[in-house]
Amino acid sequence: MAKALDASKPLLKQLRYLLIFVALLWGLELIDTLFFQQRLNLLGIRPRSIDGLKGILFAPLLHGGFAHLATNTLPFLVLGFFVMLRGLSSFIQVTATIWLIGGIGIWLTGGSNTLHIGASIIIFGYLGYLLARAYFERSMVTLMIALFVGLLYGGMMLGVLPIRAGVSWQGHLFGFVGGVLAARWGREPSRLARA
Repeated sequence: MAKALDASKPLLKQLRYLLIFVALLWGLELIDTLFFQQRLNLLGIRPRSIDGLKGILFAPLLHGGFAHLATNTLPFLVLGFFVMLRGLSSFIQVTATIWLIGGIGIWLTGGSNTLHIGASIIIFGYLGYLLARAYFERSMVTLMIALFVGLLYGGMMLGVLPIRAGVSWQGHLFGFVGGVLAARWGREPSRLARA
């Protein structure tokens, strides 16, 4: 029993980091709503605007209200948990790659006079990462995780298409691309058989 509890400690610690980040998002949304009347959202990404470049840093932290944030919370926790299984440093590297590539992609390709916000950039990146990691590594564990998240969240893939007004498909697309690149760059080198 004690061994089972010791084995679960890293998972609980990782889950705690995810919950702290989600609490930060909810706290920020509360502050923005109560004190700034959603004006912090102006710190989002404004494509091809020099001033909008700072949005690359802030966009995934900002949401267009509590309903928007609630929609992003559960997928962030579920997909983030599977990304976190590789450890905190890997999670940070993957998240930073997705955050940067997703943000730059939006800034370069987003519609003129638009504002892009939301953690879905990161969520689509995690989905891309988990699916691509299974392709690059082809281990039983990564394939099982990819199958699970594909069944659970595969329908989200429609979000990378420009089919819904007011939704940043560019954020979804480039977040996903960032996740695939994070999986490609972070894969473990194959071990060569030695004679």
